[in-house]
Amino acid sequence: MKIIRIVRMSFHPNHIPDFLNMFSKKYPYIRNFKGCTYLRLLKDDQLSHVYYTLSEWESAEHLEAYRKSELFKETWKLTRSWFNDKPQAFSLLQIDVATND
Repeated sequence: MKIIRIVRMSFHPNHIPDFLNMFSKKYPYIRNFKGCTYLRLLKDDQLSHVYYTLSEWESAEHLEAYRKSELFKETWKLTRSWFNDKPQAFSLLQIDVATND
């Protein structure tokens, strides 16, 4: 079953350019990681220091394999050094409203 992952990240304002630069370099590697079918970076429309990643994974196992990868570990280590608040992550299952599945 597909997994939709949303991660909310709040940054020190002076580190936003660092994050955006790093994300633009890592984007193709994350997006092409086995099982990743969608990846988008979003910015909060009210809080200029808050960003979200929205990704879709073929399965929970694919997401977990990414989270255990060196790519994730090195990206997350750098990213979290720029936070000004604890990040929040949500793993969601899509519901087909026609069948309620």
